[in-house]
Amino acid sequence: MRQLKKILIVGGGSAGWMAAALFSRLFRGLYDITLIESEAIGTVGVGEATIPAIKTFNALINLDEADFMRRTQASFKLGIQFNDWDRIGASYIHGFGVIGRDLEWLRCHQYWLKMRAAGRASDFAAYSINTAAALQNRFMRADPQRNGSPLGHIAHAFHFDAGLYAKYLRGLSEAAGVRRREGKIASVQLRPDDGFVQSVTMEDGAVEAADLFIDCSGFRGLIIEEAMKTGYEDWTHWLPCDRALAVPCARTEPFTPYTRATARPAGWQWRIPLQHRTGNGHVYSSRYMDEAEAERILLSNLDGEQLAEPNRIRFVAGKRRQVWNKNCVAAGLASGFLEPLESTSLHLIQSVLTRLVRLMPDGGFDPTTIAEFNRQMDFEYERIRDFVILHYKATYRDDTPFWRDCRDMAVPDTLQRKMDLFRANGRVFREDDELFTEESWIQVFLGQGVIPAGYDPLVDVTPEAEIERFLNDVETVIGKCVAVMPSHADYVARVCSAVAA
Repeated sequence: MRQLKKILIVGGGSAGWMAAALFSRLFRGLYDITLIESEAIGTVGVGEATIPAIKTFNALINLDEADFMRRTQASFKLGIQFNDWDRIGASYIHGFGVIGRDLEWLRCHQYWLKMRAAGRASDFAAYSINTAAALQNRFMRADPQRNGSPLGHIAHAFHFDAGLYAKYLRGLSEAAGVRRREGKIASVQLRPDDGFVQSVTMEDGAVEAADLFIDCSGFRGLIIEEAMKTGYEDWTHWLPCDRALAVPCARTEPFTPYTRATARPAGWQWRIPLQHRTGNGHVYSSRYMDEAEAERILLSNLDGEQLAEPNRIRFVAGKRRQVWNKNCVAAGLASGFLEPLESTSLHLIQSVLTRLVRLMPDGGFDPTTIAEFNRQMDFEYERIRDFVILHYKATYRDDTPFWRDCRDMAVPDTLQRKMDLFRANGRVFREDDELFTEESWIQVFLGQGVIPAGYDPLVDVTPEAEIERFLNDVETVIGKCVAVMPSHADYVARVCSAVAA
């Protein structure tokens, strides 16, 4: 076996420095790690909202949560509020974590479906600690001493400044021995015999050779695409948005512990609350709306003073045909892009990096290892893609051509099967450890108006009076738990208040 000696990370930003931080922490000097970036090349920097899986990554690099939050102006996140997606005026929250509790062998929502049909159930948000707390702008971390209470099952993620996160990880990485090389890459050299990457040449003429290359160069894919011609799967026939405008505004109250996604005539607008400002953006389809109108909609719907000119982003929804090609692995935007509707951008970076660690090659780059990595990444991307498509497909909106076309489009077979199964009896099953749990699918299905024709027939084993007591008990207990939680603003001020930006 021939051991790798050097890893070269091409590009900084969140993807590059996440790679550097993870590798330097886990590999402990086994490899020489260099990161090349140029301060003259900007980063997209819109990935400010996350999902709970990022806590696994932070734990792997031994990151202190309170310190990280102070250094990145972070806030907590219990879920995402979706406004106007099903119908204009409709709203629901996709909350992280559990929904109520199971009764016998069935999920809570099955009993809710029966009582809803009888007009004897509350709004579905009342049965989840995350959604109920979010609606009251309250937050606390899960208390491990209260495992029998909803307070022991609060699931959280973060909102943070992606630029500050990359800066924070850079500090950790350089302290662990990662070498940073400033400058632009002029060319990439491939080995003539097998097409593997041999080296990159800098604009100043210096040559950086390596055994393994991590392409974090953004949409352009400097190595994975421009040099290696790997190819790209275009998913815009399912995800038609191809433009985004991003702009910060001053922080305003309430200081919400959730991201907000509001549907617009040809896309949607995000709102991400940080300690020092609020991040905003408008994701839209250029086929249905021009940039001037998209900007007008975004700027007229800010809830604080505009702090900068909009950042303009063009993208194609999809993924690289091979995320790992020969001795190059793409991470971040170089590997693909799914719009940030469910805050999966940083997770996909994490997914690439942790899978690579699990399947770390030696110098022989065994093709079966590479094929298995790509199979897993294809599955990850495709199931996240399906979940995002669901938000567009499951709508009754017909007020614009965009929404009519989304409502009427054909969807991937993998998604259609899930929709058909849920419509029948409210059943959904998580496949092969896919990212989004059954609870996530249930909340979005119901929130988007996909109401099953029936419920699991085994619900009828339990008398209606007992079901009603069960649901009332879940709602009452959650209500009492939320009542003892502090406000999100007070909690942040107490445990991780940031220094002034």
